[in-house]
Amino acid sequence: MRKLKVVQVGILAFLLAIVIAGCGDPDKNNGTNPSFIPPTVVAASVLPPNGSSGICPNTVVTAIFSKAMNPATINTTTFTLTSSGGRVTGVVTYDPTTETATFTPASPGLAVNTVYTATITTGAADTFGNNLAADFSWMFTTPAAACAGPPAVPLLTAGNFKVLAGSTVTNTNSPTTISGGDLGLSPGTSVTGFPPGVLIAPAVMHVADPTAAQAQLDLTAAYNYAAGIVLPAPQVLPGDLTGLTLAEGTYKTSSSTGILTVGGILTLTGNSSSVFVFQIGSTLTTLSTTQVVLTGGVLPSNVFWQVGSSATLGTHSIFVGNIMALVSITLDTGATLQGRALARNGAVTLDDNTIFDP
Repeated sequence: MRKLKVVQVGILAFLLAIVIAGCGDPDKNNGTNPSFIPPTVVAASVLPPNGSSGICPNTVVTAIFSKAMNPATINTTTFTLTSSGGRVTGVVTYDPTTETATFTPASPGLAVNTVYTATITTGAADTFGNNLAADFSWMFTTPAAACAGPPAVPLLTAGNFKVLAGSTVTNTNSPTTISGGDLGLSPGTSVTGFPPGVLIAPAVMHVADPTAAQAQLDLTAAYNYAAGIVLPAPQVLPGDLTGLTLAEGTYKTSSSTGILTVGGILTLTGNSSSVFVFQIGSTLTTLSTTQVVLTGGVLPSNVFWQVGSSATLGTHSIFVGNIMALVSITLDTGATLQGRALARNGAVTLDDNTIFDP
């Protein structure tokens, strides 16, 4: 009898251990057969996009996983880039806050007119030890000639939105006008001030739906892609941009920057293929009646502001480009944005603004 009880206790302990082991993973239980579900690569959000061409040789390569990964398993063995010329040398990093892996080719970047295949192997595992069920690969092609400046940032479906936020979108009882793209919110659910705010058709509103959720995922991919650009080498970005004239390139500061003189002007000069990428470690601020001016045919759609905290555009200021902020974006009274206000985690706050298509 004593032996039977010991056996029963042992069996119960074994079953309890199995249950406890699986409870930590939200993907554990499929209903009838408790088992761990392996992680996957989010195919729609890889950059450069699968099958894309004309990709600047200065590109970085990024992928988002479906769940948190073990950083020790995301390396140059499990994340590779190859061409007909062999394996590309580079550095692999993993951001656990966004489940994003980045492959940065070594200088001087990739070859022109070449097909590249990026692969993440089954050696990549999540934090519970579950490996990818199969290797995941995608392809892209570089152009016939090298790019003079940085690569354009692929926004994927986030590019369909003029305003995209994570927590709330608030329009302060004013006739804000948004045209040329949609308004989206995910995972938040509160959009206020529309009306009197107006979305000009065919623009629509997506609130906590699959379209907004995918756009947020793509914004994360674009944000990390922009942050990872290292070729050509980023130039130092000063704390005050007032009075500067900048040519195409990548500009970086680990702290804050902005147009910090009332009525000040920042000029971006180049042509229709010129790309500007601003990597800002903290906040982006413009004061009242400031302007970003484009000359030589520079396109607003080729200007990217990757902001490590929040962005604030001053009253009656005129700003140009795609703002991708980690936290929030505020447009003060009467500010105009020719571009996009895309906030990953926080709010977009509006007040009698005009936001229109680049």
